Amino acid sequence: MKNKDNDMKRREFIKGSAIIGATAVAPGLLKDTSGMLESSAGRKVYRVLTADRTMVGTLPVLRAFAGDHNDYVSPYVFFDEFGPVTVNAQDKPLRVDAHPHAGIIPTTYFLAGNGHHRDSLNYDFQIGKGDFMMFTSGKGAIHMEETGKKLYDDGGLYHGFQIWLNMPSKYKFIDPSTDVHRTDKMADIHAKDYTAKIVLGEMFGAKSKIETLFPVFYFHIQMKPGARLSIPVDPTHNAFVYVIKGTIETEGRKEIKTNQVALYERGGDTVNIFSAGEAEILLLGGKPHNEPVYAYGPFVMNTEEEIRKCFMAYQTGRMGNPDAVNRGQ
Repeated sequence: MKNKDNDMKRREFIKGSAIIGATAVAPGLLKDTSGMLESSAGRKVYRVLTADRTMVGTLPVLRAFAGDHNDYVSPYVFFDEFGPVTVNAQDKPLRVDAHPHAGIIPTTYFLAGNGHHRDSLNYDFQIGKGDFMMFTSGKGAIHMEETGKKLYDDGGLYHGFQIWLNMPSKYKFIDPSTDVHRTDKMADIHAKDYTAKIVLGEMFGAKSKIETLFPVFYFHIQMKPGARLSIPVDPTHNAFVYVIKGTIETEGRKEIKTNQVALYERGGDTVNIFSAGEAEILLLGGKPHNEPVYAYGPFVMNTEEEIRKCFMAYQTGRMGNPDAVNRGQ
């Protein structure tokens, strides 16, 4: 009976793992004087999305996209902002029970608080503010996530991002791995009107030491009032900006507000942004895979047959035992 019970839990998870995306909106247009310096080489906005609120386990999240808009977000495929939520000391941890992934690299980046990660690869650790984790799932592995020990002991704000990178076909079935990168692996820029953390990739000569399997960038930028940025990007790569806090202006006098994401068309070699007040953003992108995408909950592959292969591997325990991951055994 025990094996049947485990199979049922796995089936229920897969059945309940449908993903929802964000809501497309018409971008607001600034009525006052524009602060942008327009450039013919600048990227044009394709669409603006507003993140939708949902729950993952007991954790409240804002979901900017999930398996859609791949022509504009690849090599990324899924984007959640978790929190910000205040956790009281001694409260039951906010938790996402053990669940599988395959074919993707879930990345986790903390702005505040800390988290606890445990997986079927025998990793069990705490990660905190400024840390960046890459769970390279490859052919499949299981992990659980929850608020961390420091938050349990002291309480505080829990806030960050889980954003999935899609893996190109040649890496879909590599062995899984888990890597945590501290701030010394990332580059920093401290300019007069902005600061930036280069989590992945390179910006204005500041380069992250974190190695990736394919070209990708991940910039966390805090803009002061009146800041104007013209950030170089490869014309063949995708780029999109998510506003964590504040409001920014981008091309065509388009106003992008808190919890909105602007997807850019390819072609231009700069992303131009202006902020009249303080603003905090993520600018992400990279080389698109230009491959078919088949997604089924936590599995992202190139064919339906590959999805079936992942499903069977999970059902038969080849990705690990979710009960053992939940219990820490």
